[in-house]
Amino acid sequence: MIKPWLAAARLRTLPLSISGIIVGCSLGNTYSWLYLKEGLNCCFGCPSMLRSLLFWLCILTTVGFQVLSNFANDYGDGIRGTDDDREGEQRMVASGIISPKQMKNAMILTAILTLILALLVIYVAFGSDNFSYSVLFFFLGITSIIAAVKYTVGKSAYGYSGLGDVFVFLFFGWLSVVGSYFLYTKTINFDIFLPATAVGLLSAAVLNLNNMRDRIKDKSHGKNTLVVKIGSQNAKRYHYALIIGALICSVWYINRNYFSPTQYIVLIAFIPLVLNMIVVGKNIIHRELDPELKKVALSTFLYAILFAIFN
Repeated sequence: MIKPWLAAARLRTLPLSISGIIVGCSLGNTYSWLYLKEGLNCCFGCPSMLRSLLFWLCILTTVGFQVLSNFANDYGDGIRGTDDDREGEQRMVASGIISPKQMKNAMILTAILTLILALLVIYVAFGSDNFSYSVLFFFLGITSIIAAVKYTVGKSAYGYSGLGDVFVFLFFGWLSVVGSYFLYTKTINFDIFLPATAVGLLSAAVLNLNNMRDRIKDKSHGKNTLVVKIGSQNAKRYHYALIIGALICSVWYINRNYFSPTQYIVLIAFIPLVLNMIVVGKNIIHRELDPELKKVALSTFLYAILFAIFN
């Protein structure tokens, strides 16, 4: 019986969800006071990040949020009928393999476990010395849980009103990168928002592809995603802007924080993204975009890994 739950958790979405954490923690670990004092650069900071309890707690917490979001999406779209005859992976509630009640209980359990992990992150990062920071991140944790559920659940589900892209950008990009960076350093600077924006834009590109694939079906079920609102051709232009914007932010960050030509290795991740733009430009049959989701998601993950190693 575990196989349906693994399918509902959508494990293929996890690399994308942790990309921002990898970027933020690598930057925070590199530029924290300890590593500045010891004069270590990021190439030495990356291995030490992997030995950090805070890093792994951040990873587990983010996985919890993502699984909760996937459960909620399966539940919300399933009870609305949006997932009937869908393209791509089969959904568990819509297919009847998992009942709505079972999925609802799984959402509650996942939310509780994720909140516990978030509390551990807060304790490890701030201890008992930074009460105001602890309160702030506890609030962000609660907000993340609500956002994960409200994407497709409830009358005011924001995924049905075209706001999904905004929330994906904010939570996968800015909150993930800048938030995890702050856990290490207790500071924020402008430069951090450049890779955070890049990750957020690439994450929004994955959602845009998903919504392009499902545009006709979503429209028929009243799911007014941004793609439904602006149409296929504008969605393609929007997709180009997301990827090009991410590339610009990446180059901008490197130029502002240059120390070695190896930093530009991170741009390798944009090679499959350029190929993706070509496929999207030529696309006519929406279901053929399904493999492109994986390409962009894994390219974003590759970007995060290369960034952590070389920046």
